[in-house]
Amino acid sequence: MIDSYSQQQNQLLAALPVSDYKHLSAHLDLIYLPQGKVLCEPGAVLDYVYFPTTSVISLLYVTEDGSCTETAVVGSEGMIGVSIFMGAETAACQTVVQNTGYAYRLNKKSLQQKFDHSSPVRHVLLRYTQALFTHMAQTAVCNRHHSVEQQLCRWLLVNLDRSPTNELAITHELIANKLGVRREGVTDAAGKLRSAGLIQYNRGHITVLDRARLEDLSCECYAVVKTEFDRLLPALIAA
Repeated sequence: MIDSYSQQQNQLLAALPVSDYKHLSAHLDLIYLPQGKVLCEPGAVLDYVYFPTTSVISLLYVTEDGSCTETAVVGSEGMIGVSIFMGAETAACQTVVQNTGYAYRLNKKSLQQKFDHSSPVRHVLLRYTQALFTHMAQTAVCNRHHSVEQQLCRWLLVNLDRSPTNELAITHELIANKLGVRREGVTDAAGKLRSAGLIQYNRGHITVLDRARLEDLSCECYAVVKTEFDRLLPALIAA
């Protein structure tokens, strides 16, 4: 049984009515997720959903030639495995742990039962799914229409929102893979941000020094996604 304090570490769990949460808590397992762990591959049958607490998980679409692009990032504001209650039994994309941390794992049967029989649970999960779809769609728009520097600013801000500190453990090469651009482009963009005093980086660690100016340099995509999450999720938690 997970206590009420632990419930608050994931916003979706925190948004559930007490009675529904108590029922699900008996089936929640708090697990450690190391960086790089693959939770599921495209086309794989889903047996569990995950509610991150301190971990951050990346959703990646992989092409036939093995290249990949990140479509969304999920932290304590959300969950992995929405396709289970949307009528699909398999994963549409690859999910990989980006930041080491913890998450609650829940078997799909328990989730499906609550989704089918509890309108509050269904309401919370569908609102989150709407926000997630906005995140994925806006990421696609950003990757197609905006500069590498703008994409990098958006990516840093999105991940900063899901990190307990202002430091991110990631290399330029990995960021380039997630954005679907060349590593040289990310290095050049990061160099400009460092020269402007917005970030600092060294040996696979990026520290954000000036978030406000980073938001000013980012394209509108970050604000669109953040506004949608702020609109759909905090109101549920407050209620």
